[in-house]
Amino acid sequence: MKHRYLVTGGAGFIGSNFVHFIDQTEPESLVLVFDKLTYAGNLDSLKGMGPQHQVVVGDICDEQLVAQALAQFKPDRLVHFAAESHVDRSIDGPKEFVKTNVLGTFTLLHQAKIYFEANKGDFRFLQVSTDEVYGSLGETGYFTEETPYQPNSPYSASKAGSDHLVRAWWHTYHFPVITTNCSNNYGPFQFPEKLIPVVILSALSGKPLPIYGDGQNIRDWLFVLDHCKGIHRALERGELGECYNIGGNNELTNLQVVHRICEILDLRRPKQKGSYKDQITFVKDRPGHDRRYAIDASKIKAKLGWQPEESFESGFLKTVDWYLEHEDWVKNILSGEYRLTRQGLGA
Repeated sequence: MKHRYLVTGGAGFIGSNFVHFIDQTEPESLVLVFDKLTYAGNLDSLKGMGPQHQVVVGDICDEQLVAQALAQFKPDRLVHFAAESHVDRSIDGPKEFVKTNVLGTFTLLHQAKIYFEANKGDFRFLQVSTDEVYGSLGETGYFTEETPYQPNSPYSASKAGSDHLVRAWWHTYHFPVITTNCSNNYGPFQFPEKLIPVVILSALSGKPLPIYGDGQNIRDWLFVLDHCKGIHRALERGELGECYNIGGNNELTNLQVVHRICEILDLRRPKQKGSYKDQITFVKDRPGHDRRYAIDASKIKAKLGWQPEESFESGFLKTVDWYLEHEDWVKNILSGEYRLTRQGLGA
């Protein structure tokens, strides 16, 4: 198997893991990372990728640059990770989320359609989305691919908008698209603004471990490498125009997640006195905080033969160990030095 992958947001958390996955499983394939390198884009996360791969620093809203990348690289696979994705930031500044997630996705679709019609061939565009577009669940039930969209934050609304554009390009133009909606990811290279890396790094620094509300908000946790494998399976075997939910089958409250991280750290790097749990503190809940997400991933399992390989326990152990073993990566993030590595890069 040999492909040419254009990966938007490839220097981000999930995108960089996907690039490494392709590097390891398809050594003959080529990858072009297209990334704006916002605060969440980190070239350090791509260290070790094959020298045959390329990086273009650019904004997916830049029609000329997107068109140029498509024309010059000639991909047969476009995997669209690039997105503003932090809910708290979307509450404080929704405009950038609408611009990147909606207008940026439109720009990619528009230019990729032009490219596809000029070149034809075996081309596929995969939209990486989230379970947050479905809204919030009660104590029972699961999100399926038929669940109506009911986004409750500016972030999830902007992702819902981008998903609708992708669907429209399929039904209107028969442009070859597939959409995946994932549950909460965790694992290596995650920027320390999301729950798990925040807890790990704050615990080690002796800082409070903030938990929103009562800590009983439930999420379905998916190890990032399992997600990458699901994306790849959907990309290669999925039916065009279809959507596939990718979940980890690991429903946990935020408080359970924090407790387990503390327990692992108590074993891996014990404090001189007491437990890391002593640093837990409860803070005011954020506006519009969805109570529960849970994915029914039976479609991708039945149709494409994918299922998660990591359990909550095995995945969390790997994640905590990765952060403990990659202190230089963490140090560059916390100091801001990682943002200096983008100097001198360009199209």
